[in-house]
Amino acid sequence: MKKLMNMFWSFFKIGAFTFGGGYAMIPLIEVEVVDKKKWISKEEFLDIVVISQSFPGALAVNASTFVGYKVEGVKGAIMALLGTILPSFSIILIIASFFMQFRNNYYVDLVFKGISAAVPVLVLIAVISLSKSVKKNYMNLILVLVTVLLVSIIKIHPVVVIILSGIYGYFYYREKV
Repeated sequence: MKKLMNMFWSFFKIGAFTFGGGYAMIPLIEVEVVDKKKWISKEEFLDIVVISQSFPGALAVNASTFVGYKVEGVKGAIMALLGTILPSFSIILIIASFFMQFRNNYYVDLVFKGISAAVPVLVLIAVISLSKSVKKNYMNLILVLVTVLLVSIIKIHPVVVIILSGIYGYFYYREKV
């Protein structure tokens, strides 16, 4: 029971103090579950992130649920999930009840501008951290460049790119394993 409460509290802290969605939460989840708690390995975490991106729903919610399940089964998944979503849910309820009074407030606007400036940096940290675990070879480098081209310039939906990358991985790595 202590480990379940510890898991809930770990994910609650991450959920409460991270702005910017799932990608901004990934480096914090990694530090907590891989580096500090050592509940899972770096490789397992990378696998969880990849699987979480492939499932519908929010990345951080999926990742926390998978981590919880990996560590403590169904109860762990529930505790990690609740820890991740309760802070956001509570904050949104509070903000929604008072938002109309403060939406044009100069100081509130400044706070949100500061937060929005930090979010891309958190996403960049997640990319750098996760890229350290990816096998470096020419084919993967080409895949990264093609993915950036398809999503940002040609405007192909990211889900299509994920499916195509999965097909690529199946055929390219099938003979190598």
